[in-house]
Amino acid sequence: MATPRFTKDHEWVRLDGDLAVVGITDYAQSQLGDVVYVELPEIGRHLVKDKEAAVVESVKAASDVYAPVSGEVVEINDALAADPATVNADPMGEGWFIKLRPADPKQLEDLMDEAAYRRFVEEQP
Repeated sequence: MATPRFTKDHEWVRLDGDLAVVGITDYAQSQLGDVVYVELPEIGRHLVKDKEAAVVESVKAASDVYAPVSGEVVEINDALAADPATVNADPMGEGWFIKLRPADPKQLEDLMDEAAYRRFVEEQP
């Protein structure tokens, strides 16, 4: 599995073969608090980079999840419907949201690596 890349909106993405796996970061889930609901896109939907891809609701707030890269949704994590708390327990593992076929894998190059993301999070107020 490839190294994850990160957005300034606290999504992560990593390549798994020719698919991009997308979720929210540990920082994002910690800011949200207990996740109680996740709304995922339909399979076959074309997502546009930096546009809404999903919605996550917690006891504190509802928040949009944005597509880190453009592409077609080929799989969603149905397990989150039954157990949305998986996002809190394992945000970068079993708590993934969607898998998509990237339209342009080079878009990943525009995202932060883990070290840059860590610095970005440390700068948050």
